[in-house]
Amino acid sequence: MKKILVETSARHIHVNEEQFKVLCGEDATLNVRAYLSQPGQFVSDVRLDVVGPKNTISRVSILGPFRKNAQVEMSLTDCRTLGVSAPIRESGDTKDSAPIILRGPKGEISLNEGLIVAKRHIHMTSEDAKEFSVNNGDIVSVEVDTTDRKTIFGDVVVRVRDDFKLAMHIDTDESNAANCRGEVFGTLIK
Repeated sequence: MKKILVETSARHIHVNEEQFKVLCGEDATLNVRAYLSQPGQFVSDVRLDVVGPKNTISRVSILGPFRKNAQVEMSLTDCRTLGVSAPIRESGDTKDSAPIILRGPKGEISLNEGLIVAKRHIHMTSEDAKEFSVNNGDIVSVEVDTTDRKTIFGDVVVRVRDDFKLAMHIDTDESNAANCRGEVFGTLIK
């Protein structure tokens, strides 16, 4: 069976254009620093501070393009550092999630909700889903065979859309626990 690229998704922020202008100024632009594996997605050249009740994590990247709603994705370790309790959720599911403050070079916004720990997931096209015999929303496991830390990740959500590219995303805590370094591939287990 085909292997799945396993990528580490570091802490990051999504904002809408209006929020971006408040944080970075009316004339600011969201420029591409590097493209990500998912088509049309990119790391911008803009960094913000994420301010929690206990601490601040500085220089967190904004990912583009703009989204409809703000979302901050952190690891559980990051959340403990900030002093917040964030739910583990699929990207986009921010209802009743943790509040957080974003601080930019020109302004600050308080989000009543928006901070999550992203649930591990696999992006795939409908052709990939057919090949793996899975459907959108299925929960699977993925075995990652790394040096000294072979790991089976359970509770992996399958996300199917034809504008996706096949890749699994895990956060930095998960990546470190499995010793994921360089290019890493996993095997889907149903």
